[in-house]
Amino acid sequence: MKRLMTLFSIAIFSLTLFAGCTEDTPAPKTEAAKPSAQTAPAAPAVPTSAPGKTGKVVETMDAAGYTYVNVDTGSEQLWAAAPQFAVKVGDEVVVPEGMPMPNYHSKSLDRTFEVVYFVPSVLVGGAAQLAADMPAGQPQMNGSSKTVVEKTDVDLSGIKPAEGGQTVADVFAKKAELTGKPVKVRGKVVKFSPAIMGKNWIHVQDGTGAAGSNDLTVTTSATANMGDTIVISGVLAIDKDFGYGYKYDVIVEDAEVTVE
Repeated sequence: MKRLMTLFSIAIFSLTLFAGCTEDTPAPKTEAAKPSAQTAPAAPAVPTSAPGKTGKVVETMDAAGYTYVNVDTGSEQLWAAAPQFAVKVGDEVVVPEGMPMPNYHSKSLDRTFEVVYFVPSVLVGGAAQLAADMPAGQPQMNGSSKTVVEKTDVDLSGIKPAEGGQTVADVFAKKAELTGKPVKVRGKVVKFSPAIMGKNWIHVQDGTGAAGSNDLTVTTSATANMGDTIVISGVLAIDKDFGYGYKYDVIVEDAEVTVE
């Protein structure tokens, strides 16, 4: 029963994934890095989470429309799977945050993985490609800096808070108590960046908050236009680091977006 519930949860994340991975197709060819003559390859570590992991591919295989990659980050190895893409051993990749599935058995591969992170996409090319894919004007930060929209020509006057929701300033001021909880914010789109690490990225402002607490980043599958008034609903996360300086003190992930 426990395993059935686990499979059901992952099915919600990606129904097509399991449709493919449960097919009894022949095991594909595997390309693996050659082990040292002196030491056997280490077993992949089991990370607790995988947000913005970067590293080098040491093994890869295709099965039922998906590509599996074993990525060596320098401190651990992890498996990730995404809709089939071109990659080879030695490529630098970026693996975004994904759905972990421990003790995952792929029938098409006839193989059980200690843990696999199912993600919408894997970025081949590592840090250089990540920087290239970021839209113009998206700053790359270092240290404790933040990725924000500091100036905008969008008119932010007269924006009323969503019923039962929060302002942008409220979200920042109460982030400690709101983390992991649903928030609801009305504001205007001051920046929209599509299809980065498998998500659309929206910067929302409502005229509240001082510099550093007036720009709320949202990830979503929805689309919006610059200047749109929207209501976003999602779970708040704090201290999110996607790697290579893209850090967010506050972010709403996988939000529902209503354009008004």
